[in-house]
Amino acid sequence: MKNACKIVILGALLATLTGCTGRVYNKEKNCNYDYLLHPAISVSKIIGGCGPVAK
Repeated sequence: MKNACKIVILGALLATLTGCTGRVYNKEKNCNYDYLLHPAISVSKIIGGCGPVAK
């Protein structure tokens, strides 16, 4: 029973995290980056890998 509970909790956690993912493109649409929880905390966004993003 404990193992089943752990699996259910893990599944719920993974479902929550995958619901918060996404992709953002730059203005020219030739570069994009993925983020896990919020676009502002993506490593690619922080280092400016794609330049200004489209709004």
